[in-house]
Amino acid sequence: MTTPQTALDRRGVTSIADAVNGGTSTALAQAEETLLRLAAYDAVQPQIWISRIAPDELRAAARAVDARIAAGERLALAGVPFAVKDNIDVAGFETTAACPAFAYRPAASAGVVERLIAAGAICIGKTNLDQFATGLVGTRSPYGVPRNAYNLAYVSGGSSSGSSIAVAAGLVGFALGTDTAGSGRVPAAFNHLIGFKPSKGRWSTRGLVPACRTLDCITVFTTEVPDARRIDDVVAGFDPADPYSKPQADRSVQANRIGVPRRDQRAWFGDSESEYLYDRALGTLAGTAQIVEVDMAPLLEAARLLYGGPWVAERTAAIAELLANNPDAIDETVRSVVAPGADISAIELFNGMYRLAELQRGADGLWDAIDLLAFPTTGTTYRVAELLAAPIALNSNLGLYTNFVNLLDMAAVAVPAGARSNGTGFGITLIGPADGDQGLLAMAGDYLTAADLPCPPSLDMEGKMQSVKLAVVGAHLEGMPLHWQLTSRNATFLGAFETAPTYRLYAMANSLPPKPALVHSEDGAAIAVEIYELDIAAFGSFVVEVPAPLAIGTVTLSDGTSVKGFVAEPRALTDAEDITHLGGWRAYIQRS
Repeated sequence: MTTPQTALDRRGVTSIADAVNGGTSTALAQAEETLLRLAAYDAVQPQIWISRIAPDELRAAARAVDARIAAGERLALAGVPFAVKDNIDVAGFETTAACPAFAYRPAASAGVVERLIAAGAICIGKTNLDQFATGLVGTRSPYGVPRNAYNLAYVSGGSSSGSSIAVAAGLVGFALGTDTAGSGRVPAAFNHLIGFKPSKGRWSTRGLVPACRTLDCITVFTTEVPDARRIDDVVAGFDPADPYSKPQADRSVQANRIGVPRRDQRAWFGDSESEYLYDRALGTLAGTAQIVEVDMAPLLEAARLLYGGPWVAERTAAIAELLANNPDAIDETVRSVVAPGADISAIELFNGMYRLAELQRGADGLWDAIDLLAFPTTGTTYRVAELLAAPIALNSNLGLYTNFVNLLDMAAVAVPAGARSNGTGFGITLIGPADGDQGLLAMAGDYLTAADLPCPPSLDMEGKMQSVKLAVVGAHLEGMPLHWQLTSRNATFLGAFETAPTYRLYAMANSLPPKPALVHSEDGAAIAVEIYELDIAAFGSFVVEVPAPLAIGTVTLSDGTSVKGFVAEPRALTDAEDITHLGGWRAYIQRS
């Protein structure tokens, strides 16, 4: 058995399949490497899986693929290991939808799984999810809480939580998820992945436990856009056994005019890093296209129909028997979302359908003015502890930019757009008209080429405590009187930087020891600062000791990134001397 280069390297669909087809690797070698990777990551978070193939069965499946290659077949997915969200049927595995009381053993695999296996892919196992695919967070499962692969304090995103982590951690080449309100896109964003949600009906949903059957789509997570395109080539197509399947069509989509939310309609929930990363992504897109601000209000109204309107009843219908006979088997938060659907009348449903048809007509008209939308995938992310404390409200925040897409019959692909300082991913989603899938994927590839993003940060393999970057501007600088408050907390010096040119610096009057006040001002200048990194507990104890009129807020640096840092209340400027022109506190002390 060989040792993989690292149990954390991402795995590409195309590279694995080409190597197996070309004879430079074998499906069996890929299977052995997969077993090593699984063992390594089981020490981090085994809860990403609900069930998994036995090692001997995996080897047997790999040998069968190798036999097909030896017989002269060329397989699009030869030897590629993949994972399947556990609301999608795979023969030989139970389907649980993350509810043990609901579990059953299917007689056959879902239509898309059949096509993947026929193309040489090997299913490794079934992944954890928000129960009954109800949630965007990954915290609603009796099988445990999958956590963000890059910072275990944060949510993975859901409901396709385990599938996203299996790909992000390099355990498999791709994984199937599902998407009704963003479940195949939000986890992609948080874990630096591609999340492709095809047009409704393009991929068969036969063998899928429904959430909202008229809206559900099976999706895929990959690390590269060409890999998502290869999966689409394999599984897309009409399935007569699926009443919601439709003949495949490919609509031409250009990228000359890109619609974005009006700036006054963009919500970041206090996350300035997401705002910065989105503006940077728009700057990349503006290099080849016209950016057009659009009114989000009709899209948001459509989104509200999903959980605040009659479509809740469709979720209720999917688990009505379990809800009636064994409600305690359902996660408390999921039950609180789904149960009210039983009281929605047919009158409410029809009125909702009529309003959605009106909104659909308006959404279709968007494509006369723009070619596609480029929205944030989410406006922020949250820690697991925060989601557990406020599961409904914070989940709703994560769906702001995703909930309308399926209701309005759009295709979408989520792509990375940068990393927050805590390691979690920020992404944008390219959204286009139904059947514009191939064009969207091409544009996603073009965007990533132009953006030239750095590689994702290292995975969190040790559950490291989250750290905070802090900008100091005066008495806490190295060699200054209060620097000991940082060294006593084992703060790590990250370097000397400058703020954005939007600050003014003042020497406060009657302050002992002498301290400056940093104040945001559009007519300001760049001010010298030092950046230190502290763990959360140390940062909290530090903040407690900050005396008024100073405070800890958010400071923007010259490269546009944001860190925590010293700011000042207005009373700090009473009788203070404006020393902005000196460029920093050291220059003032040296002058004095």
